[in-house]
Order: sequence, then structure tokens, then C-alpha cells
Amino acid sequence: MKNTALSHIHESLGAKMVPFAGYNMPVQYEGVNAEHETVRNGVGVFDVSHMGEFLLTGENALALIQKVTSNDASVLEVGRAQYSCLPNNDGGIVDDLIIYKLKEDQYLLVVNASNIEKDWNWISSHNDLGVTMEDISESYSLLAIQGPKAVEAMQSLTTVNLSEIKYYHFEIANFAGVDDVIVSATGYTGSGGFEIYCKNTVAEQVWNKVFEAGASFGIKPIGLAARDTLRLEMGFCLYGNDISDTTSPLEAGLGWITKFTKEFTNSENLKKQKEEGVTRKLVAFEMVERGIPRHDYEIADASGNVVGIVTSGTQSPSLGIAIGLGYVPTELSKLDSEIFIRIRNKDIAAKVVKLPFYKK
Repeated sequence: MKNTALSHIHESLGAKMVPFAGYNMPVQYEGVNAEHETVRNGVGVFDVSHMGEFLLTGENALALIQKVTSNDASVLEVGRAQYSCLPNNDGGIVDDLIIYKLKEDQYLLVVNASNIEKDWNWISSHNDLGVTMEDISESYSLLAIQGPKAVEAMQSLTTVNLSEIKYYHFEIANFAGVDDVIVSATGYTGSGGFEIYCKNTVAEQVWNKVFEAGASFGIKPIGLAARDTLRLEMGFCLYGNDISDTTSPLEAGLGWITKFTKEFTNSENLKKQKEEGVTRKLVAFEMVERGIPRHDYEIADASGNVVGIVTSGTQSPSLGIAIGLGYVPTELSKLDSEIFIRIRNKDIAAKVVKLPFYKK
């Protein structure tokens, strides 16, 4: 089991540690609901250093990215980031990722921890363009400082005006006394904030400075369990649950990152799928009757026929109701459609709703 540069700190803080994607990670500290509320209303810090980072450099770096990703990275300017996915040859998704344009001929690709090797091999297999690829995952740490108080709490650590960094934009600057830190207005919680990329050698210094600066704002460490409830309230997809090797980006509602203005892996088949329409869709639902949906629970129609599967589900801490995502036939994907979640052999009523579940 690998440790992040900060695992010893989480253990000293009494975090419950669990194996996740081959890393020893903090799943919770004081409890999921309390940590969830800290991020929704104040500011919290996640150690997500298990994520993967690839550096692509060279005059053909953009061409390679355009070939393997579904979104159009040609619109990126230096200082901007983009959400995208790596389609496979069979209509599914190798992974979802964020692409950062660092320089005119250099990009940073941030991928899911469980897919680092798979993604590296996939992109490498398409690299017949002489692009220099470097896997820097093992040497970089990533802190997600999230919540409505994040800007105010962190401003003393940098001369960059944090309030002026737009969503999915970033700056490379001195942060917490460390040069060349990526300060990115991205995140996975829907409550604003930043993601901070720095080398492992300075991660502890950055962590300590972040908590000193945030002390008067009630800053707290947050575990992966609350990260999951926060992202689900926003309807953000989790790879391995809501999207996978067998789910199409169009089925998953990711048509907005699937641009047919260029050719990319399997684009012809995906374009055909868009024209003909998908037979199933990922929908958001909330429970009408009492019961909590969980990953892999069956979804049934009014006649009791199993028609789909729950991909993510929880009791929403912010809303106080049970919510979930799942795939259903297209005819059951319209808003207010009645579906049933099979919980302990009982079909419990739910209805299809619009995302996000949580609205500020």
C-alpha cells in the first residue's frame, strides 16, 4: 500500500484510513455529515495526492491530446483547464480527466488514481507523434481546498488575486512560500475553491501553512467519504461507478464534452450514436418512499421488470433526502418519470429529477 506525502499527518489527526486505488487514504475524520457541511458552508481540505499526473511536451502535444480525448482542446489557452474523457474503441470510456495548458507546447493531464497505468498505456499506444510523455504522479501532491470561504481563507498565502481566477482557470505562482505551485479554480464539490499542485518535498509545508491561514475560518481536514457525497449532490460522475469502459459518454450525459468538430478515438461510431439516439441514459433520481439507494442496486419499472442499475446513491447530507444516479431505458429518462429501486427485495418508489440535486 502506497502512502501520500501526507499520510502520516492524517494518521496523527486520527483519520480512519482505508486502501483506495493502491493508496492508504483518509476516508473520514470526525464523520461524513460534519465534514460535508464544513465544505458546503466553510472551508475544508482534501488530500487527493493519489491522483495521476502526466506531462505531455512537444510541438505535437495538442495533436496527441486531440486524437485521444473527446473534448476540443484546441480552444485552450495557457492558464485554462478543460474537463474531457478518453473514449475507447468499443463505445465506452477509458477514463475521465482534466487537461491543463501549461505552455504553448506543454499540457498536464490529471487522471484518476485507479487508472494511472491503464491511461498511460492507452495514451502511449497512440503516441506516434513524437510527443515527450512524463508520468509525474509519484512526485506530486494535490490538495483540494474547497468551500465558500476558500478564497478568503487562502488569500494571505499568495499575491495572486484568488477571487479573479475564473472557474477552470489556473495560475502558476508562489503559494504558501513555495514557487511554481499550480493554483487551479477546479474541484469536485460544487462549493468553490481551489486545487493546489505541488511537489511531494514541500507538501507538508503547504499543508501546514494552509491550516495556519485557514484557522480563523474554521478550516478542517476532509476525508474521501464526504468527497463522494459532495460530488454526488452535484451529479458529477465517478469513474468506476457512473462511467466505465462500457458506458458511452453520450449515455452518461457527457455530450457537452464530446465534440465532433474533430476526429478522435471512435468518434465516427459515437457520432452515429448521437444521430440515432441512445437506448439508455444516466439519470438523477430522488427517493419518493423511504430507502437509501446504493451502488449496484437494481432499478425496476412499474411492472417490476429490472430495467437498469444504480451507479451511485446516498442519503444527501445537504438535502436530507435519499438521492442517486443510475442507467435506465431512454423512455424512463424524462423528468418526473417513476422508477423503483429494489432494496432488500422490495421495490421502493423514486422519481427522475434534474441535476444538480444541490443548488446554492
